[in-house]
Amino acid sequence: MSAEAKLAELGLELPPVATPAGAYVPAVISGNLVFTAGQIPLVNGQLMATGKVGAEITPEYGKEIAQRCALNAIAAVKAAIGDLERVRRIVKVVGFVASTPDFTGQPGVVNGASELLGAVFGEAGSHARSAVGVAVLPLDAPVEVELIVEFE
Repeated sequence: MSAEAKLAELGLELPPVATPAGAYVPAVISGNLVFTAGQIPLVNGQLMATGKVGAEITPEYGKEIAQRCALNAIAAVKAAIGDLERVRRIVKVVGFVASTPDFTGQPGVVNGASELLGAVFGEAGSHARSAVGVAVLPLDAPVEVELIVEFE
């Protein structure tokens, strides 16, 4: 089953790629790798939530937010390479979680992104990962996700 068919089966649709908020592009190709810019949880141009995980945002909702960030990153990959069937492997995921100083569940939050990538790309979605707690993210987003993807 194709990646886009798997997305549809999950009830998800790739969104349009967000217009960058600064002097950068959504994704860059170098050799056979695509590097996405950090993707925040935009839905129709609006953040789905703001605040910190461990305060205004529960870890469970943070996981949903991370999934949306990954969906936005997949859209950036498709825009860069034209067809998700060209994806050979999700190489690396970096997830940033704006969280309270005492919150230590960043890996569980970023699992939202990792689990979506596994569901969409199967074995090719298995990746290395970092889950980093930070004080604040752009526009007060709770989560930001970036990908490195190998393609053919």
